Amino acid sequence: MEFSNSYELLIELRKKNLLKNSPKYWWPNFGTFEVVVGAVLTQNTKWENVEKALDKWKAENGEWRVEDVATLDPIYLADIIKPAGFYNQKAKRLIALSRNILRDFGNFETFKEEVSREWLLGQKGVGFETADSILCYACGREVMVVDAYTKRLLKKAGYEFESYDEMREWCERGVEENWDKLSEIYENDLNLCFARFHGKIVEYMKR
Repeated sequence: MEFSNSYELLIELRKKNLLKNSPKYWWPNFGTFEVVVGAVLTQNTKWENVEKALDKWKAENGEWRVEDVATLDPIYLADIIKPAGFYNQKAKRLIALSRNILRDFGNFETFKEEVSREWLLGQKGVGFETADSILCYACGREVMVVDAYTKRLLKKAGYEFESYDEMREWCERGVEENWDKLSEIYENDLNLCFARFHGKIVEYMKR
């Protein structure tokens, strides 16, 4: 695949029809607290394992709610999320994150509207990719997520970056500079475009 900017990469990926069976914004249950949980759980594990953990909770408790997780016993949560690996550590981090969301924002809806990247990066166990996944897929922000798949794809094409943010900015820039050609395709919704762009990269690299 040849491309000189991220716009050309997106157009090449669009031709491959990679997301035909995916949700509109690619990540399941976009805009819900479940995305926050999934973003933490997916660290150092496969998404299939995350889904097992997410589904186990839903089978026992219904939807994921920040108010519920904030009051949990870490041992109980660790048992539920066991399929996702590093479960003791992730359980403690999810409970702490939930409590901090309620302490600083009062509820999940306010968190979605007001949280900053800096706040997220200040939380234990939340790095750049996790923070941007939460911003893009839970909060609906105009943020592109880049990950190991993105790095591998761009490296193959001869692009190497010194930092996560440099790679993210490269991906966002080509899209933003060509937004006039893309806005109609993506319902004039830059968040939708970035969400699907990241999804296309992941699905392409998985194959």
